Amino acid sequence: MGIMVFATALSYQNSALKDDRPTDLFGAIAQLKHELNAVILAHYYQDPDIQDIADYIGDSLGLSQQAAATDADVIVFAGVHFMAETAKILNPNKLVLLPDLAAGCSLADSCPPDAFAHFRAQYPDHLVVSYINCTAEIKAQSDIICTSSNAVKIVQQIPTDQPIIFAPDRNLGRYVMQQSGRELVLWNGSCIVHETFSERRIVELKVHHPNAQVIAHPECEPPVLRHADYIGSTTALLSYVQQSDRQSFIVATEPGIIHQMQKAAPQKTFIPAPSTSNCNCNECPHMRLNTLEKLYLCMKNRTPEITVPDDIRVRALRPIQRMLEMSAA
Repeated sequence: MGIMVFATALSYQNSALKDDRPTDLFGAIAQLKHELNAVILAHYYQDPDIQDIADYIGDSLGLSQQAAATDADVIVFAGVHFMAETAKILNPNKLVLLPDLAAGCSLADSCPPDAFAHFRAQYPDHLVVSYINCTAEIKAQSDIICTSSNAVKIVQQIPTDQPIIFAPDRNLGRYVMQQSGRELVLWNGSCIVHETFSERRIVELKVHHPNAQVIAHPECEPPVLRHADYIGSTTALLSYVQQSDRQSFIVATEPGIIHQMQKAAPQKTFIPAPSTSNCNCNECPHMRLNTLEKLYLCMKNRTPEITVPDDIRVRALRPIQRMLEMSAA
């Protein structure tokens, strides 16, 4: 009897919570944004509804630049944990919110701070260039941060006699080596989304769509990149499909970007590159934890809030600032 009463009470509580939430989430979020003087930043891999309500949509470089420039009091980051951390590092006095605190990153998780410190100690004369898809602790151990948009440009600005460690993504590191002609010591990390694309199934798609170009993110595995007609960051991929005279594309990156591609070029066809199985493994499970309802609730309740210990924040800020300076050069 007690269990039934508890279950009934819990059901009532959940129903009451549901009834308390607005039917027009877009309108409610817009109202909260006005009340909080908030800005909503969203990555291209977010759910289309979140992309449509965001003030700015972009890749990691663009989002960092927007976070550095904003005059809002509250930054609502519709992305994953390391992105919100970067915004907090750049804005220590602002409230930074993440709709779901569990929205992490497999690539960031693949580079534990203690293990990386040990790895780095083996190369004391090396400069550390870290991909922005890493934790604040890894940024604090780095000399320069980069993104997929600017990684090649940044490495090319470093004197050729300066040895470099590149972390944490081995695939992006290989691509940077190929494009820059530089030897890099690579940390062995990877993204679960970009390593699931199937070379065999992409080849099969090319057979069925002979006029489609394969476009790929440099985090993909080398066998996939070998079939790519164009390789670039999410922003670069979006720009490419707009400018290309081709009408169909096989897209080898997280399919959230296809929403913006369809908006920018509605007359063209975009085919998500398949994974090695029939699951939705080409969708980032961490990015997809954020929903429009969670976005509303985090703004309403001012939580989950992202914090970064001040000693780590100060050390992590320097390599991010170097990235922003070198990107503008």
